[in-house]
Amino acid sequence: MAASPTDPGTPDRRGPARYLWWVIASQRRRVTAGALLGSAWMIGLTLPPYLLSRAIDDGLRPGDQGALAGWVAALFGVGVLNAGLAIMRHRTMTRIRLDAYFRTVRVVVEHATRLGAALPRRVSAGEVVTIGHADVGVIGQTLTVTGPGVGAVFAYFVVAALLLSVSPLLAVVVLLGVPLLALLVGPFLGRLQGAETAYRDRQGALAAVLGDLVGGLRVLNGLGGKGVFTARYRHGSRQLLDEGYRVGSSMSWIQAFGLGLPTVFLATVTWLAARMAAQGTITVGELVAVYGYVAVLVVPVSFFIESGYDIGRGLVSARRVVHFLNLEPEDFTAGARGEAAAPEAPAPLRDPVSGVEVSPGILTALVSARPSEATDVVERLGRFTPSPATWGTVRLDAVALDQVRARILVADNEADLFAGTLRAAISGRRAPDERTLARVIDEAVAGDIVAGLPGGLDARLAAHGHNLSGGQRQRVRLARALLADPEVLLAVEPTSAVDAHTEARMAARLRAARRGRTTLVTSTSPLVLDQADVVYYLVGGRVSAIGHHSDLLASHPDYRSLVSRGSVQQAPAREATEQIAEARAPADHGPPAPQDHQNPRPSAEPTHETLR
Repeated sequence: MAASPTDPGTPDRRGPARYLWWVIASQRRRVTAGALLGSAWMIGLTLPPYLLSRAIDDGLRPGDQGALAGWVAALFGVGVLNAGLAIMRHRTMTRIRLDAYFRTVRVVVEHATRLGAALPRRVSAGEVVTIGHADVGVIGQTLTVTGPGVGAVFAYFVVAALLLSVSPLLAVVVLLGVPLLALLVGPFLGRLQGAETAYRDRQGALAAVLGDLVGGLRVLNGLGGKGVFTARYRHGSRQLLDEGYRVGSSMSWIQAFGLGLPTVFLATVTWLAARMAAQGTITVGELVAVYGYVAVLVVPVSFFIESGYDIGRGLVSARRVVHFLNLEPEDFTAGARGEAAAPEAPAPLRDPVSGVEVSPGILTALVSARPSEATDVVERLGRFTPSPATWGTVRLDAVALDQVRARILVADNEADLFAGTLRAAISGRRAPDERTLARVIDEAVAGDIVAGLPGGLDARLAAHGHNLSGGQRQRVRLARALLADPEVLLAVEPTSAVDAHTEARMAARLRAARRGRTTLVTSTSPLVLDQADVVYYLVGGRVSAIGHHSDLLASHPDYRSLVSRGSVQQAPAREATEQIAEARAPADHGPPAPQDHQNPRPSAEPTHETLR
């Protein structure tokens, strides 16, 4: 099935071989052209030996200069024609490989987008990187078999037919010898496929460990765990090295057979032909032709072996791609009896698991000694995990997902910032005017970021916003969420990486910006909690107390201890959070934008990270 440049089509996910066939079938015309050009080129290689034999027998031996000149001219013409065929074949095969490469990239990226927030919970970042970096290239290279590989088959039979006209014995030797070569290489191809599979699996796992190690290097160093993870990575590297040696061993044998066996075969057939020429069974010209035929046959034999090698590696890579494509997005409709209409007017969101209820039009706060418990509530209310949560009088998972996403926004503390301008990072898919942008930047207390970056809103951000500090990235995310202006905003720790002065302004402006709108924040900061209309205190993932911040301070000692600043017991966790922000901040990027400092707020564990 052909597809437009922006639509790769629907891949066949029933197995690696079927996926490779889908990649081939998606560009039938180009593959057909490549096979025809590859076959014509291969067959063209067999013509010079025949023409050379005619020049010897018809021109050189009898001394006929005219015949000699004619055959030499034909030989030159065939050479020019074959050079042209080789150029067109190479260009066509390059297009085929690139089409397979980018088609696979598109289907992988599109499926990663469909997985959404489920992606980091279903597959590691290292696995995705390995697929996108290595496996797609191998799949593209595998399609080489559709050109020279097909041509090698035709050339094999053409050489056999030409040899049959010279000597049936030589033809039989060629017809039986080439399959024998393939049988000798076969076991090594199977061994290579198994070694390649193990190598790819371990490579993906090690890439995930490396990503975790680099991302949390300062935290691990501060907590004394760097040595443990470093030792684990070294052990994995040694295992990967051993697997690499296995792959290299199999490849070396395949390449040795690919070069050595055709040469031995050439010598055997040439020796047999020379004896026949000495006995007068064939002419000198036919001897030269036989040598040329078998020398040409080395090329298709090499392609046979190379094609088997490419197919084996391609099946390994396609198996990984198919496994990724078969990952299903999380189904949030379990238990629902059918599609239900979303509430027409703002309605409360309820989470029966925890007992939290987010009332319309007010600012609600969640407090928990374990931030992950508060984050779990947000994910259930935002429909990022299956739950019996309700929206008004209907189950949340019974409402069409696009309606939920259009009206309920989860603003994750670690949501990605993509490379591009600061304006694009805040605007997203919207096109706000300058006044609207200025308003949300002010509401997120991000004006100093715009003023401190060269180019202001048009300044370039690095991937993941790594040329910003942790607090700056947090304020950019908040500005982006406020610009979206959803009916319901669920914000996870929106102020956890800024200093107290900035946090106080952010909390006050967030309340003002969302006045009359449904808003939920998770936090343990008294500066944020004091702005909330109602606070839910969670213990063990369930509501332990409900009330205003000041009332909970007076009536619940555990709550008061949790949200009080300067807790000695919480100092290691605060230090770890500070180190996370420092690790992600740039070391030196020229004149820096104003930096933030970690708010020394109690926190029992690092903030839960998800991809939105």
